[in-house]
Amino acid sequence: SLQPNAGSQGEFAGLLAIREYFKAKGQSQRNLCLIPNSAHGTNPASAVMAGFRVLTVNCDTEGNIDLADLKSKALQNADTLGAFMVTYPSTFGVFEETIKDVCKLIHECGGQVYMDGANMNAQVGLCRPGDIGADVCHLNLHKTFCIPHGGGGPGMGPICVASHLAPFLPSHPFDADGPKATGPVCSAPSSSASILPIPWMYIRMMGGEGLTLATKIAVLNANYMANRLKDHFPIRYVGSSGRVAHEFIIDIRPLRESTKVTEEDVAKRLMDFNFHAPTMSWPVPGTLMIEPTESESLYELDRLCDALIAIREEIREVEQGKQDLNNNTLKNAPHTADLVSSNSWDRPYSREKAAYPLPYLRLNKFWPSVGRLDNVYGDRNVVCTCPPIESYNSS
Repeated sequence: SLQPNAGSQGEFAGLLAIREYFKAKGQSQRNLCLIPNSAHGTNPASAVMAGFRVLTVNCDTEGNIDLADLKSKALQNADTLGAFMVTYPSTFGVFEETIKDVCKLIHECGGQVYMDGANMNAQVGLCRPGDIGADVCHLNLHKTFCIPHGGGGPGMGPICVASHLAPFLPSHPFDADGPKATGPVCSAPSSSASILPIPWMYIRMMGGEGLTLATKIAVLNANYMANRLKDHFPIRYVGSSGRVAHEFIIDIRPLRESTKVTEEDVAKRLMDFNFHAPTMSWPVPGTLMIEPTESESLYELDRLCDALIAIREEIREVEQGKQDLNNNTLKNAPHTADLVSSNSWDRPYSREKAAYPLPYLRLNKFWPSVGRLDNVYGDRNVVCTCPPIESYNSS
């Protein structure tokens, strides 16, 4: 079904299909959804919206699903188990080596497997969700299949299902020949249909060989960066081979204990290197998650690695007492042009160190528009901006 217009809506539609499937079989009691604690936050939200109860499954210290915990909870709830949601590779950036065993266990307990396709760009051409054991999977066309996205859209999250779930795909009043069991999840039968030509052209032009190469490059790029950075920052999760999938997590927490430097400080300092920070404090608090994808050149990969390595050296200066614990290049980042060019400068480090920490920045510098903000001040100090009711009185 092309109806879901976001990955989260694909989750919702897929879980509705599972729910209606069980209703048609007279098994309405199957309303429990097991979800690993490494999952995207939309997973439990979609499950609850679709009428499921949620029970989380633990992950082990290597980021994999804890098979013992999963087995215990699946067997204990075999009579009510409806679905298991799993992201492959996981949001922790590892390929779950037991993924087929996981799917087999859920099926043996009477449940259905929903595979979150958020990380499908590490699968295309290499493996198939159906072969792994998934009954439902959504595809993020705005990520895996080339629709540019950001800031909330545009996107699409069409779902693919096994044949037994096909009658329970979303219906629509404008689609007289479509399935009828489940209602619509979007106002248009094909969602944001005007952007569908983009993934269609991408797939046609890339072909099977090109799509497979893109997947390989996405995984290669992540491993290249992780390998360059592993001697400078701890890589939080790796597979048994010492490799990551298409993304990886660098852990800032050990550095925080000795230097007070946080993941936010690193993210803000990256702005001085012309970078918008990667995902911060998710899926693990106190970390940065980096996903280079297949799109970036080796030059760009190295540029980000060089910036992070330079930042690590600045953190080391704090560790060694060469920079002040509270008044340093990281705590004061980012540095604006107005600040650096002002008549007064009271920082214990040079303007050059603040603005041009690496040589290439002298040739191509993007200046942050504002300095450091207190990100949570507005959340903690709510101010009503509504005018008083008397102001509506006419004169």
